[in-house]
Amino acid sequence: MALELRQQLKLSQKLVMTQQLRQAIKLLQLNRLELSDALQAEIEQNPALEEDFSQAEIVENPMSLSSTVEDTGPKAEADITENVKVDDNLADTNWDDYANNFDSNFSFSHETPAADAPSQFEFISEKPGLLAYLQWQLAHCELDEKEWEIACFFIGNLNRYGFLEVDIATVIEETGCEQDDAEYILEVIQDLDPPGIAARDVSESLFLQLERLGKANSLAAEIVRDHLPLLETRNYKALSRATGRKRPEIERAINYIVAELTPFPGLSYATEETNYVVPDVYVRKIEGEYFIRLNDDDLPQLKLSSMYQDLLKNDKTLEKESRKYLNEKMKNADWFIKSLYQRQRTIVKVMDSILRFQHDFFERGAQYLKPLILKDVADDIEMHESTVSRVTSNKYVHTPQGIYELKYFFSTAIPREGQDAMASESIKTIIRKMIQEEDKARPLSDNSISEKLTERNIKLARRTVAKDREQLKILPVKHRRHAK
Repeated sequence: MALELRQQLKLSQKLVMTQQLRQAIKLLQLNRLELSDALQAEIEQNPALEEDFSQAEIVENPMSLSSTVEDTGPKAEADITENVKVDDNLADTNWDDYANNFDSNFSFSHETPAADAPSQFEFISEKPGLLAYLQWQLAHCELDEKEWEIACFFIGNLNRYGFLEVDIATVIEETGCEQDDAEYILEVIQDLDPPGIAARDVSESLFLQLERLGKANSLAAEIVRDHLPLLETRNYKALSRATGRKRPEIERAINYIVAELTPFPGLSYATEETNYVVPDVYVRKIEGEYFIRLNDDDLPQLKLSSMYQDLLKNDKTLEKESRKYLNEKMKNADWFIKSLYQRQRTIVKVMDSILRFQHDFFERGAQYLKPLILKDVADDIEMHESTVSRVTSNKYVHTPQGIYELKYFFSTAIPREGQDAMASESIKTIIRKMIQEEDKARPLSDNSISEKLTERNIKLARRTVAKDREQLKILPVKHRRHAK
């Protein structure tokens, strides 16, 4: 068979995403915080785009989307502050003392600092965690170089709860030390603060804390060492039989354990920061009617650079390459502003549709959430499901019922005989309320919850109830039981 070259014409249709379309899609799926960063980055990269300080606000949606969309009115008049001279505020500062050191004479001026003045350690950029705290203590334990290496390996394998995640054999293998040396260093670490650190499990951690308090031979120590599962379920009868003690003694020991000990000693030194949720849109009820407003607080208002517009229009001596560059930047800036406007308008339309579908939720709470899918909203606003999915991903709304992710309003339907279907999120809310109101001495099992739901014409299998309970992070019945 001979090989040969041929020319052939072929017609085909395919979707090609332009750079502008990619940019519009990217803007659409950004949340409030990410959008703020994207706007600042675009202002820095495109000289034809600049912040507009002339207008106090931007009209969110000049088109009338719905009667439920809030019309942006004039904001409250800004506070006016009288001009203050610079000399009136600036005190004499001793810049010689303003140095990057942490000695005891550190001060911002010659004045004696107040008794409640911030400590120099508050100026450290990174908050010390459990590892740094243990290293600081080990520095005072007079360890040689090899012992220090073993100790660092131990504390480097502690999890956020303060538990040791490796066994002695692994330490010996990785550090090349003897077993006696490894066990000695482990004892040294377990003598450090906080009490119970470097334990292998909760039982050992609680026992180490009791040992530190001089109660190694107490009833509480026996319970945490040998009968921890019975302690978790508060099974007083079984504990009484296992220890040979009377119930009042058992209760006193357990009350002491709960009040004085902590099962996770490392958590108090965790350095995880709280991530705050910033809502992308507000839904407010004013005089019986709901209004939607986008959260554009502190977002820069953008406009095309008037200087570059005048330069392109009036400067006839501008070089060809420079004119081409400016035209391209102007085009990109104009498209960016239009994409931003389109994003804001789409979010309002999606939220307005959700508000209509889930009106009972906004009026009465999570138990009245209706089944809803992306296609319902997409058909309502005449957009594609993928657009609705991008709008609702990783975005939050502030409602009279609280702050919710937009995805929360989309839920599968649970059918009911002779009645409208219920949303699965509504059923989870009912399960949570049942457990909150249960008798703590006789908590509801998953099977009992299933039977109670059946009485409400909600048929849910025990396995489904258990799955929903786990998603709600609610413990099983044996861990919720408390004796009276």
